[in-house]
Amino acid sequence: MSSTTDKVTGIANATVGNAKQAVGKAVGSDKLEAEGIVQEAKGEGQKAVGDAKEAIKHGANKVADVINKKL
Repeated sequence: MSSTTDKVTGIANATVGNAKQAVGKAVGSDKLEAEGIVQEAKGEGQKAVGDAKEAIKHGANKVADVINKKL
């Protein structure tokens, strides 16, 4: 997956997880609330992976730019 795909998927999962938590609390469903917590955490993890991929890509591009300038 690309960094953008990871970020978008992560944000979507976190949002859905947050909604599940709210609905679970509203209807008194501990199971739904727990599912929401897990899904939100999964989404935050996916977004972090996307952020890391992007940071690595930018770092590699900077290194390549420096090398190209010295050649």
